[in-house]
Amino acid sequence: MTINEQPSAAPEPTSEPVPEQAAPEQARPVALITGVGRSIGIGAGIARQLAASGWDIAFTYWTPYDRRMEWGAEDGAAAAIAKELAGAGARTAAIEADLTGPDAPTRIFDEAEQRLGPVTALVLSHAESVDSGLLDTTVEAFDRHFAVNTRASWLLIREYGLRFRGEPGAGGGTGTGRIVALTSDHTVGNLPYGASKGALDRITLAAAHELAHLGVTANVINPGPVDTGWMNDELRTALTRGTPLGRLGTPRDTAHLVDFLCSPQGQWVNGQLLKSNGGAAS
Repeated sequence: MTINEQPSAAPEPTSEPVPEQAAPEQARPVALITGVGRSIGIGAGIARQLAASGWDIAFTYWTPYDRRMEWGAEDGAAAAIAKELAGAGARTAAIEADLTGPDAPTRIFDEAEQRLGPVTALVLSHAESVDSGLLDTTVEAFDRHFAVNTRASWLLIREYGLRFRGEPGAGGGTGTGRIVALTSDHTVGNLPYGASKGALDRITLAAAHELAHLGVTANVINPGPVDTGWMNDELRTALTRGTPLGRLGTPRDTAHLVDFLCSPQGQWVNGQLLKSNGGAAS
């Protein structure tokens, strides 16, 4: 089981082309969001919120991942999400990319910059998530989880740090750059997912210190149980009972926190692993 969004990635034919947009002179900051593969997912919720707050949005998705998961691919999702974001005033760039490839992060940033301009905020919402435990996880599945959830995230953060040209913040606290990664504390019966997300946490928190001279903040969010189509009725009931507020999380809940962290008001929150889970019991 997973609480996060699916991976982003390199092309395979899709049923509906995503409209191309030219890149006129940049007026709005650009956010690059990974894992925006389905309209009901956390990544799409974050994209909607940031677009409404004045960001242009580059986002990644990877249709083959959705096809092999039980929820299946959502035909035309990327085009529909891009159209919705444009309706909120955002320029968009939908980029299909397979994050198992080590060259994908460079290509993603190249395309995002070419179409929209320099990236100010990087939001990591992608995930490989296939349930398996200590005894039944295969080497192939373990390696794939770490390639997508850990290595790709490190390479995306590294690419961001190498290219970032925002306002320096060292000493003055006026930095403009933002990195936000979504994680999970689930491990039992979900070994490769939980372990690879734990490694992602460490990489992101390191960025809060190693990229401080650029004026970049980096934080991790654990959104808790968010039902984006992966829960059955029994699990949904059990998780709801374990949450003091008596409901499950929604993509909008996570999106509001990401929006705050990416705002000027969120600049002082840095190097944190934040639980935005309604008080759900572990």
